[in-house]
Amino acid sequence: MQNVPLPVVRPRRLRRNAAIRDLVQETRVVAADLIAPLFVKEGDGPPEPVGSMPGVQRLSVADLVAECRALHGLGVRGVALFPVTPASAKDPAGTEALSPGCLVLRAVRAVKSAVPGLVLFTDIALDPYTSHGHDGILTADGSDVDNDATVGVLAKMAVLHARAGADFVAPSDMMDGRVAAIRAALDAAGRTQTGILAYAAKFASAYYGPFREAVGSARAAGTTALDKRTYQLNPANRREALADALLDESEGADMLMVKPAGPYLDIIRDLREASSLPLAAYQVSGEYAQLHAAAEKGWLDLVKTRDESLLAIKRAGADLILTYFAKDVAKALAEGTVAGR
Repeated sequence: MQNVPLPVVRPRRLRRNAAIRDLVQETRVVAADLIAPLFVKEGDGPPEPVGSMPGVQRLSVADLVAECRALHGLGVRGVALFPVTPASAKDPAGTEALSPGCLVLRAVRAVKSAVPGLVLFTDIALDPYTSHGHDGILTADGSDVDNDATVGVLAKMAVLHARAGADFVAPSDMMDGRVAAIRAALDAAGRTQTGILAYAAKFASAYYGPFREAVGSARAAGTTALDKRTYQLNPANRREALADALLDESEGADMLMVKPAGPYLDIIRDLREASSLPLAAYQVSGEYAQLHAAAEKGWLDLVKTRDESLLAIKRAGADLILTYFAKDVAKALAEGTVAGR
């Protein structure tokens, strides 16, 4: 038997025990990296569970304020608000979005008053307000979303959110030119300090289903096919995604976002290398739901896969992560029991 030379380089020396592994760990997730998406509903009723998203609830404004206080106390620095608009307030043009007394504006004022140190991100899109569930105003024949008419409404909507106290408006509609229009409208209204978190690479993904249930969209209710591929990105297109994202940067976005996160780690890395702006990634409802579903079957360890999924998003290049796991992870971080600590 021939003598096999022993290795000179032994990478396992850096994995020998927990203390060494902790010293050389390259990527960490901390509470300040996380933004919690929250759903707010009308009325004073108790929280309503979202069936496809265990642990996620639709909250009254009062309960929303309490949740924001709890998140801030755990070190979470930002929340993203999504209103659940009653069906009676929806119409084809989404006119409720421009109502001075609409739900999201009342929620922003309440949270900002109660937790002024929390950074508030608000969704700028019409799908919570339209009866057809699209992210904008439809063309006369109803075959597509009218880009320019929609952009005009979004700019007005952003100004209302800024005046209510939003720190960042987050256009998620994927209309052409909306970042430039929103920046111009904010500046003209004297809201030069209000930032824009652009959904810069938002894909026409199959992972959004549970979110649509949470906000009561048309797709979840089964009333329309809701094909959004004329404005959201083709999941097959990497170069197009990068071009779209960099266009948002050139139009004045302060932060960029990739959505979904887990299936698009390559896009996160591409954009991280192409831009110096803060980069967010949205671990969407379907990503959250699939981990819970597999854990309920006993096929995966929920905590370990949760932590690994967030580390992967951070390792790919995201500075900030929108995740429905934000509160649980922040608690685990405080206890020192999460990966990446």
